[in-house]
Amino acid sequence: MLTMLILFVGACKNEEPKKEEVKAAVNSRVPGLVTSAEELKALSPDTILQRLKNGNKRFTENNVTARDHSKRVMATASAQYPKSVVLSCLDSRIPVEDVFDKGIGDMFVARNAGNIINDDVLGSMEFACKISGAKLIVVMGHSGCGAIKAAIDDVKMGNMTAMLGKIKPAVRMSKDYQGEKSSKNTEYTNEVGRKNVLHSIELVKRKSPILRKMLESNQIKIVGAYYEIKTGKVSFLE
Repeated sequence: MLTMLILFVGACKNEEPKKEEVKAAVNSRVPGLVTSAEELKALSPDTILQRLKNGNKRFTENNVTARDHSKRVMATASAQYPKSVVLSCLDSRIPVEDVFDKGIGDMFVARNAGNIINDDVLGSMEFACKISGAKLIVVMGHSGCGAIKAAIDDVKMGNMTAMLGKIKPAVRMSKDYQGEKSSKNTEYTNEVGRKNVLHSIELVKRKSPILRKMLESNQIKIVGAYYEIKTGKVSFLE
C-alpha cells in the first residue's frame, strides 16, 4: 500500500525537471537552504516547534529571512522533507509560511474555513507524518474568525451549514463563559476559537490511529496555536 501511494504521488507530477538541472540545484545547496532527509531525521519535534516560535518572532519584528526562491524551487524539485504540517483557517490574512518565516519545502499547509478536521485533512496529516516524515502537527485558529462567528450565530447556508456544524462543539464547550455569548463579543469569539483548536486536536487523536500511535511513541508532537490578526503574533496552546 505504501509503495502504491508513493507511485501515485509521483505520477501526479506534470513534468520532471531535467537531471542536470536537479543536480545543479542540489550542488548549489547552502546550509539551511532546504532540509535534507538526514537533517529531518536528526530533528526532534520540540526543536521544530521552537524554530516555529523563533520564526514568528522574526515575523512580528519585520526581520524575516531573505530567501532565494529560485534555488529553493530547484533544490526541492526531486524531493521534499518538510518538518511540520499546519492546519490553518482559510482566512487570506494568515499567510502561514510567512507567519513562521518559512519558505518552499519547509512545511505542509492544509487550510479550510474554521481549521476543522475532516477525513481529507486527516488523510493529509497522515501522509505528511507517516509517509513524508513531518514531526510536528500544528492546528492554528485565529482572532476575528468569520467561521467561528457564523457558527455562534447558527448560520445556515448551502454547504456551509455542514461545515459550521463541525465548529458547534466548540460553541458548546464554551457554555460556561461568563459574559455576553455573542459573535459581537470579541472575547467570547476568541474563547470559542481556542476551544475549536483544542477540539480539532482531540479529533486528530481520536480519529487517526496512525497519528495517535506516532504521538504515543514520541515520533510526533501535536500542538494548538492561535494567531492574533492585529499583531501577527502566534500563541501556542500546548
